[in-house]
Amino acid sequence: MSQKVTLTIDGRQVQAEAGTTLLEAARSVNIQVPHLCSNEELAPYGACRMCMVEIRHGQRTRLVASCIYEVEEGLEVQTATERVLNVRRLVIELLLARNPTHPTLLKMAADLGVDKTRFEVEVKGCILCGQCVRTCREVVGVSAIGFEGRGTTRRVTTPFNEAPPDCIACGACAQICPVDVIPLKEKDGIRTIWKTDYPLQRCESCGRLIAPVKQLEYFSRITNQPLSHFTEHCVHCR
Repeated sequence: MSQKVTLTIDGRQVQAEAGTTLLEAARSVNIQVPHLCSNEELAPYGACRMCMVEIRHGQRTRLVASCIYEVEEGLEVQTATERVLNVRRLVIELLLARNPTHPTLLKMAADLGVDKTRFEVEVKGCILCGQCVRTCREVVGVSAIGFEGRGTTRRVTTPFNEAPPDCIACGACAQICPVDVIPLKEKDGIRTIWKTDYPLQRCESCGRLIAPVKQLEYFSRITNQPLSHFTEHCVHCR
């Protein structure tokens, strides 16, 4: 039987199962905390720092990332103190310096009263939230992409910046990217991602394009099903 923990968030008493993060506990009672790197399909990571909140233990307060900090009995949490908001404003300015035009970031900035960044803009697009890398590793299970470099030169790329041998062209990385900076294109039966072309498989029954051949071969391998199980009938003609 799961152990229940009682805490206070923005003056409201909240019960949550032990092991629940503060972000999840707040969301369960419709208290919205901004975040960019947290996803229910991925392990907690704490990269973007947009979800910072202020917690109190007795007379001591401190800031924590709500997506990785777990609930505790009697904990007092404030999600929108001036101290918290100042941190979020700083974080969004840093993100705008990397990507000054994406609607998601601009909306977050506007909600915080930030209309522009004070920092030098060096457009990189990627905000280093890590969701693409973690999705590839934790959900898809292939680790075709990863981080390279440190500090301002850090980026997401393929091994040795070459065609990724483990990529199955599933497109999960592009789908989960919160700022849409991973290009994925399809034309003439070819999907292009990470500067590499992958042929798409046609349904043997109706001729519709199903998915990249490498993706279906991967499914065949991990499920111990023959490749024909995935190519004979697509979802439209089953």
